Amino acid sequence: MSPRASTGWDVAVPAGAELGERPFWDSGQACLMWVDITAGRLHRYRPGVGDEIALDLSGVALGAAAPRRGGGYVLATAAGLRLTDPAGQLEQGALRPPGMPADARFNDGACDPAGRFWAGTVTRDVRPGAGALYRLDPDGTVSTALDGVTESNGLGWSLDGGTFYFIDSGEPEPRIRAFGFEAASGELGRSRDLARFPGGGPVPDGLVVDAEGTLWVAIWGAGQVHRYAPDGELLTVLPVPTSQPTCPAFGGPGLDVLYLTTAWEGMTGQQRAAEPLAGHVLWARPGARGHPALAFGG
Repeated sequence: MSPRASTGWDVAVPAGAELGERPFWDSGQACLMWVDITAGRLHRYRPGVGDEIALDLSGVALGAAAPRRGGGYVLATAAGLRLTDPAGQLEQGALRPPGMPADARFNDGACDPAGRFWAGTVTRDVRPGAGALYRLDPDGTVSTALDGVTESNGLGWSLDGGTFYFIDSGEPEPRIRAFGFEAASGELGRSRDLARFPGGGPVPDGLVVDAEGTLWVAIWGAGQVHRYAPDGELLTVLPVPTSQPTCPAFGGPGLDVLYLTTAWEGMTGQQRAAEPLAGHVLWARPGARGHPALAFGG
C-alpha cells in the first residue's frame, strides 16, 4: 500500500463519546469492547446487534480495559487498577501504586504475551514528567516500568515479544518508541525512536500491532491513522473523517475490520458541528488483519 492510501470509514457506534478509547475484540463474546474515559463506562458492541454499557463506574474515569484469561476484565481507572469477574461484577477494591499523584489517573493499557497488564498515567493538568508506566503482574504485584512520563498512551508488543512499543503523547516532541523487552521478566531494555512528531502539532495516540507485525497508530489532531513497519518506515496514511482519532483495533470474525475510537474533547460547539462523527466508533477494511487480544493472567 502506498503512503497515501485511503479507505472509506463507516460508523459502527454513533456514541458521541467525549473521549472514546482502547477498543479490543473479545473473541469469546464476538464483540468489540471499548471505553468512554470521561463517563467511566466500558461498552460492548456486537455487530448487527448494537452497543450496550457493560460496566458503569459512575463517572470514575476509565482509561482502558483488557480481558482476563478466566473471564472478566482488568481495568485501568482514575481510582487505580481493578478487576471484574466473568459476570462483570467488580472484585476487590482499587489497587493504586505507591507514589502515584493524587490528581493522576490511569490512561491507556494493554496486556503483554506473558499475561501482565501494562497501564500508564497522566495528571489532571498534564504536568511534565508527573506520570509513569506501571506493570501489573498476574500475582497482583505492581511495579513501575518507566517514570518521568507526561501522558502515557499507545502501547503494544512485536509478534515475537522482543519489542515493546510505547507513546508518551505529552512529550515536547512526541515519539513512537521501541524498547527491547525481556519476556520472562517483563523488564524494558534500551529504546530507539521509530517516529518523531514536531512539537505543537498532531500527536500519536493509541496503537495496535497487526498480524504482520506492523503498527497502526491514531494521530490525534491530524485526522489520520498511520501504519508503520517495525523499522519505522511509514507504509500507509489513512485519512479519518474527524480530527481526533484515539485508538485503532482489529476485530470481526476474521480480525480484518479496523475499528477506531474518536473524541470531541476540547472542541468548541462550532468545531463539533463541523465534525459530526467526532466521538463515534468507526470501522473500515484496510486490507490487513489483526491477532487476538492478549489477556491478563490474574
